[in-house]
Amino acid sequence: MRYMTEGLRERCILRSKYHFIIIGSGWRALYYVRVAKALPEIFCIDAMYCRTQEKADLIAGQYQIHTTTSIEECVAYKPDFAVVAVKKDAICDVSMEWLDRGITVLSETPAALDTDSLNKLYSYYKCGKKQVVAEQYREYPNIKASLKLINEGIIGDVSCANVSLAHEYHGISLIRAFLGVNPGEKYTVSAKTYEFPTTQTLTRYDKFTDGRIAGKKRCVATFEFESGKVAWYDFDSEQYRSPIRKNTYKIQGTRGEIIDDKVYYLDENNNGAEADIDIKTRIVNRGDVNPNFAVIREVESISFQGKVLYQPAHGLCGLSEDETAIAALMEKTALYSRGMGPSPYSIEDALADAYAMIRLNAMAKADKPVGKADL
Repeated sequence: MRYMTEGLRERCILRSKYHFIIIGSGWRALYYVRVAKALPEIFCIDAMYCRTQEKADLIAGQYQIHTTTSIEECVAYKPDFAVVAVKKDAICDVSMEWLDRGITVLSETPAALDTDSLNKLYSYYKCGKKQVVAEQYREYPNIKASLKLINEGIIGDVSCANVSLAHEYHGISLIRAFLGVNPGEKYTVSAKTYEFPTTQTLTRYDKFTDGRIAGKKRCVATFEFESGKVAWYDFDSEQYRSPIRKNTYKIQGTRGEIIDDKVYYLDENNNGAEADIDIKTRIVNRGDVNPNFAVIREVESISFQGKVLYQPAHGLCGLSEDETAIAALMEKTALYSRGMGPSPYSIEDALADAYAMIRLNAMAKADKPVGKADL
């Protein structure tokens, strides 16, 4: 089933859209479809590659996009980049397959699950292959706003952070961003996993209102960096979607701290002050059958004491924070592929995140501290 006509293809080229293909058709792959549909003047899906014709026909009918089972067809489009959104244990190998075909890859997280694979990816990078790992959390509007305030020095030199916001590699990426820690800095890590009874509310596909309770794991860890900076990592497996598990973070510096959307700081006379980070949002009813996407909250603007910290780059288009972050990565990846900008997330950062995930999980399983872990 084909939805992209030759005329549409020509119009996409003439309007200089960013072209991409998608490898995979699951949960994360569809985020890129929603972004492209919300920003049709910016992105053009050349094709979604599926392994079977049955799946290709199903996806084409459901989402009105062009699908194919032909690798040769995908390569012939000469897209700006290929999104690799497959199962975690296949991301590394599939990414390398498309890199070998001369295509810039925007791969889902993590970069890989073991150190040998991480080393292979780094060797690809050293040979000039272009891969971006879609670590999107630093592109979240509220995170970008907090990072701007931190970088402007309102809370002074940052020394420690409590991050209960995202799991494993995502959490480590945020910790390093908040603390200003580079990917090569040494650290020690200790971790422990607990399990607590928790009322289930929402999964990727279903909403529960019957009060069912299940054991949910929570990992708590301490990262101590060579520079003396410290981060406390805390993540509950129910946290991403549950309305009864809040995402939260606290960043402390010499002159104050940021706790979510609140800033406590010293003014120019060293008197204590506090102010809100003003986040304006709107509710968008999308009518999606999936309860996660039926109603979303879109960020309109973020400001602090009258200074604008964030506005949507392409105006309001009905995207959630996660989708907005992905859209930013997609656009920057296309520019990187065309030689018009740097990588939006360096391979050193991505490999550091994945390696920290490996160490974190090993320590949580061993339930004891370890020595130096070099990123």
